[in-house]
Amino acid sequence: MTTHPTAGHLVTLTSDFGMRDPYAAAMKGVMLDVCPDLRLVDLSHEIAAQDVLEGALFLAAALPYFPAGTVHLAVVDPGVGGDRRPVAVRAGGQVIVCPDNGLLTLFTRHHTVEEAREITNPAFMRTDLSATFHGRDLFAPAAARLACGASLAQAGPAIDGLVTLDVPEATRDGSAVRGEVLRIDRFGNAISNISRALLDGRTAVEVRARDVALPGLHRTYADVARGEPLALFESNGYLAIAVSEGDASAAFDIARGSTVEVTLSE
Repeated sequence: MTTHPTAGHLVTLTSDFGMRDPYAAAMKGVMLDVCPDLRLVDLSHEIAAQDVLEGALFLAAALPYFPAGTVHLAVVDPGVGGDRRPVAVRAGGQVIVCPDNGLLTLFTRHHTVEEAREITNPAFMRTDLSATFHGRDLFAPAAARLACGASLAQAGPAIDGLVTLDVPEATRDGSAVRGEVLRIDRFGNAISNISRALLDGRTAVEVRARDVALPGLHRTYADVARGEPLALFESNGYLAIAVSEGDASAAFDIARGSTVEVTLSE
């Protein structure tokens, strides 16, 4: 059997639990009880409550930068206790332990799934399995065992076809590119689903969202004066509407789902 060493017993944690409640701490306690040598790294516990799409966007943007073999525990699980499957997935050199509810939709668009297993082995779970906190009782011990050397095959049977979210994709029709805002970051930048590739090397003449029309694209936030709006491709390669040292979402009432249109040169 082929083995895949983990990255120095490294486990990351992503959830919608916040830090006020004991949920994230309990998961860490369970993992350290299973394997005291783990290195635990909090990525975020500030995913909006029960927002699987936000979790999917976060994972797709963060996971590719970790060492191969890192184990990622991701719990945004509004269907906990229901019929969604708990899974362990190897893709893009990473191992992700999460509910099969679409959290991996965007990551697996660009990273081939090498192996996927439903977690059914009782040895990968706590004996007292709560119906409402699988993060602590199922996903955390499973992640710890994988990070400390267990194979995905030990977790449970192989599965085909992970659940995917219906994430809107931008389109191009001649000189018009149309998309929508998928997320607002903490700076108020409105980040769309329009990738640089959709422009096909052509110049953006105008970018429009809600009541703001912007003349083309800039390279950095500092290209315009403080408080001025601009459009640019952010660090993950998607078109964003921003305000230099300001908040574009508040300034122009832009939210998730707002339409973004780009007019290209002929």
